[in-house]
Amino acid sequence: MKVTDIHSLRAVLFDMDGVLFDSMPYHADAWHTVMERHGLHLSREEAFLHEGRTGAATINIVYRRQYGKDATPELVEQIYAEKSAEFAKHPEPQRMEGAWELMQKVKAAGLIPVLVTGSGQASLLDRLAHSYPDTFDRAHMVTAFDVKYGKPNPEPYLMGLAKAGVAANEAIVVENAPIGVQAGVAAGIFTVAVNTGPLDGQVLLDAGANLLFPSMQAFCDNWEQLYRALNRI
Repeated sequence: MKVTDIHSLRAVLFDMDGVLFDSMPYHADAWHTVMERHGLHLSREEAFLHEGRTGAATINIVYRRQYGKDATPELVEQIYAEKSAEFAKHPEPQRMEGAWELMQKVKAAGLIPVLVTGSGQASLLDRLAHSYPDTFDRAHMVTAFDVKYGKPNPEPYLMGLAKAGVAANEAIVVENAPIGVQAGVAAGIFTVAVNTGPLDGQVLLDAGANLLFPSMQAFCDNWEQLYRALNRI
């Protein structure tokens, strides 16, 4: 998809971890720690590649790799609960630099902010209201509790479009993870990647990102230029 495919921008669909919050290092550490506790091997580096998946999907990828089958639902629930508890031991993640300022520009333009996250992390979802007040209402949020398949399946972003009441060519996606980029592209939405983690930016472009920025701050700084390009009609 190209900028010229946008008809009239009406909504911006945001991923959460690594886009709105600088939380991915905590997630990676929590995943690694808890997986090792259960004899499962997931490095902190690999955790970044799975960012955006539901917890159950991440657990079963590793479990199938080692045991050739899915973990039981009870074990999945136990591991994810432990992972959530481990994550909560870290300091509160801060807003990603530039994200608040970008959000004000999005809202000032009259666009609908939509949250599309693979997370079911209650602590982060609760923190949204405090860190981004008057921004995301529940009617415009897609979380791990809402979807069957999760990223990289397009389902979460298609659901985000439906909740916003917009078409694919009336929205953009903001993502920092390869599978999130794949999900946005598969949903037919112009997808902006922000490389806020340790991955090579080429990984995000290879996943199909239409634009790549080195940070949320860089995206914020270039918002006006992009917005004009998206709304030239």
